[in-house]
Amino acid sequence: MDKSKIPTEQRAALALLLDDHRAVKKLFKQFEDAKEDADKQSIAEETCRQLTVHAQIEEEIFYPALRGVSDKIDDMLDEAKVEHGVAKDLIAEIESGEKEMLDARYKVLSEYVGHHVEEEESELFPAVIRAKVDLADVAQQLESRKSELLGETA
Repeated sequence: MDKSKIPTEQRAALALLLDDHRAVKKLFKQFEDAKEDADKQSIAEETCRQLTVHAQIEEEIFYPALRGVSDKIDDMLDEAKVEHGVAKDLIAEIESGEKEMLDARYKVLSEYVGHHVEEEESELFPAVIRAKVDLADVAQQLESRKSELLGETA
């Protein structure tokens, strides 16, 4: 999704989420390329941290801001919530530190998140744009909550 084509009142919020998607995709690629177990473990931990924060800000701020806009969007939000639940289960398994299954779990997480991202970017975000949902305030909330969860100072 081209950020420059997103309407101004939605750009900051959707761009933040798109940037999160890109960052995690890079981590998935780094994991694939990593040779050392310690590197894989470190990349997996960072991926889990970023995905956990991303899911939390979507669930606390983004999704509630969209709830009730349309039945179609509500259906997509329901599906996204279920997908987040499965991703959280996989993240918990990865974070358990059981090294034997790390590659398999990470691969499934990568595929699962890839599917979720594809649906958000090709279905949910365009529906939000078409519905002309003003996300200016949501963008600020997403940003400050993300910084808070990552332990950064705003």
